[in-house]
Amino acid sequence: MKYTIRHLAPAEYPLLEDFLYNAIFIPDGVSPPPREIVKQPELQLYIKDFGKKPADIALCAEADGKVVGAVWVRIMEDYGHIDDNTPSFAISLYKEYRSRGIGTALMSKMLEELKNAGFAQASLAVQKANYAVKMYRKVGFETVGENDEEFIMLCRL
Repeated sequence: MKYTIRHLAPAEYPLLEDFLYNAIFIPDGVSPPPREIVKQPELQLYIKDFGKKPADIALCAEADGKVVGAVWVRIMEDYGHIDDNTPSFAISLYKEYRSRGIGTALMSKMLEELKNAGFAQASLAVQKANYAVKMYRKVGFETVGENDEEFIMLCRL
């Protein structure tokens, strides 16, 4: 599949709400939550006023003439928060574009961007049952903490 990776333009930042919803891991046999879930404060911190903080960076994958995936980072006190100097990741692809290497390419490009911007590390939180854990390890993330449901992962740049 042909796709390009580029910076998400500020005019496209509203797309992050849809990608945030699509980033929610839904185990097999579980019904998806209502779309309004992204309005909850613990999820809004991923997207509210995106682009206004110094560490806000968003990349997207474009295929078939449309944005099909996004990866974005910001320093925030989210589930994967390490410290106030470590950006936390969010990534999402529309279902029909998953398992094609696009997510790995987005993650790798963002890690390169963060390294070039002078960051020493990046973090994320992921549910243990999420198939993406394997991809995160592949691009350099290591588990540095966990709870019953999630791994806290860190990539040293």
